[in-house]
Amino acid sequence: MNTGTIIQLDNVGMRLDDRTILTSVSLDINAGDFIAVTGPNGGGKTTLLRIILRLLRPTSGKVVYGKQASSANFRIGYLPQKNKIDSRFPITVGSTIELGLLSTPGLDKERKRLKVEEMLRRIGLEEYADTPIGRLSGGQLQRTLLGRAIISEPQFLVLDEPLSYLDKYFEERVYEIISEMAPSTTILLVSHDVSAIAQMANRHIIVDRHIEYCHSANHFLHYNCCDHEECSAEIRNFAHADAKHRHQ
Repeated sequence: MNTGTIIQLDNVGMRLDDRTILTSVSLDINAGDFIAVTGPNGGGKTTLLRIILRLLRPTSGKVVYGKQASSANFRIGYLPQKNKIDSRFPITVGSTIELGLLSTPGLDKERKRLKVEEMLRRIGLEEYADTPIGRLSGGQLQRTLLGRAIISEPQFLVLDEPLSYLDKYFEERVYEIISEMAPSTTILLVSHDVSAIAQMANRHIIVDRHIEYCHSANHFLHYNCCDHEECSAEIRNFAHADAKHRHQ
């Protein structure tokens, strides 16, 4: 393993209920990477993230964690898809965000309170600190989960469709937050919004049971990658329409 590699997947496969979810996946995640992950629905993107985070054990291949990722002090932030969260659980917005500090030792009660208040301001939910998550809109819950993911200032940040349920204003705010964190954080981000995210990322992988690496600056839709001159006009037209829509 390269000394700059924090996590390495070697020929990883995953089967669930006799279905092949992933096959022959090899990937090195290096310190400082910003990896955009795209692919069709059902292609295995979320499964890949859960394997990387040790939430699932692959049925074949291996995952190797470097010295940095194996350290007890290695901080990980994870924003799962909203449908993975039981919003009926009796917990408030503030307490949910504070859960993100569990991996940060040495913080007293007052310091935790201040960090939660700061995060509430950052995500625009100051008035909802004591609100149960079950009473939130989809966008408010998504912001809460983002706050939980980033409050520890993680070294490794994994975001699964972070723009889901958000209005256009807070979409732009998420881009700003990610840009602020990118210089000091290794980021793995699943998104259908390729036009914006791929420009921020230094690597782009397409997951559809296996991994394909996209080396092009041109991206069309959430599962395609174009390296050919003949489709550049189509891509430019799509990107122009997408940018116009996002800024309306």
